[in-house]
Amino acid sequence: MSTAFQTTALVRFAHVDAAGIVFYPRYLEMLNGAVEDWCDRALGASFHALHIARKIGVPTVKLQAEFSSPSRLGDELTISIAPLKLGRSSCDLAVRFACKDEERLRAEVTLVCMDLTTHRSTPWPDDLRLRIAEGLVETA
Repeated sequence: MSTAFQTTALVRFAHVDAAGIVFYPRYLEMLNGAVEDWCDRALGASFHALHIARKIGVPTVKLQAEFSSPSRLGDELTISIAPLKLGRSSCDLAVRFACKDEERLRAEVTLVCMDLTTHRSTPWPDDLRLRIAEGLVETA
């Protein structure tokens, strides 16, 4: 079994609402940033290289999230991403946000490899497919 990719995000003033906790859409922005980090550091393909040079996007087509506990200004969140399933053009990810081992958010996300010229799904390129497959985790 592989270990999950990890990155961090600092809860900034722009992320919190009047109650002093992260406004839930901001988590989705942080999630997108974490996917961008995953593509760059785990898959070896920055969003710039994917979008500009290769004309490939990886939009989210499905998202299910559970918010466990609030996050506050100044919290440093560890975001873990683990590929669960790899299809022809899709990839299911398990995502976890935590602060000092306290879970804040758990999500399942489906990304699709998309040709940015036709705006249709396209098979994962071999180099990305190989790296995603290397990171697949076993599920119980």
